[in-house]
Amino acid sequence: MAKAIENGVDLAEEVGFPPFDTDTFASQIFWLVLTFAFLYWFVSKIALPRLASVIEERKQRVETDLADAARLKAQADEAFAAYEASLAAAKNNARVIAEETRASLASESEVQRKSLEQDLATRIANAEKTIDDTKTKALSHVGEIASEATSSIVERLLGSAPTQVQVDKAVKSALDR
Repeated sequence: MAKAIENGVDLAEEVGFPPFDTDTFASQIFWLVLTFAFLYWFVSKIALPRLASVIEERKQRVETDLADAARLKAQADEAFAAYEASLAAAKNNARVIAEETRASLASESEVQRKSLEQDLATRIANAEKTIDDTKTKALSHVGEIASEATSSIVERLLGSAPTQVQVDKAVKSALDR
């Protein structure tokens, strides 16, 4: 640093900006051309082919991926269509089974209803016959009951019991009316 300053004047100030120094201009141009030529050769022979191969590889990968995506989309669409078809078939099958079950249950309930109606009709007929028999039996005894009741009533009212012939005659005339 002591050498750079002589007589109070800085040498750097005298020289100026080195690239603009006209004494070294020719060598600077030589090295510029040489460096540019080397860089041009390096980029064109080594770097650009590698970049081009990487770009081409990526382009092929993208095309392959797009083709795979299209193929998988087609498969997914086919699977979805098959799913929709199987779902529709299952719904239709369930509807058919429900209709068959409904028809089967309706026919079974109709058979049971007819059987119950027949059983009830038989029971009603038997009950009516029993009622008629009981009524006939009761009516056959009405005369006897009426005779006994009449005899008891007349005996209480008059104090003496009428004869059985008189009671039977009075009851018969009352029943004939």
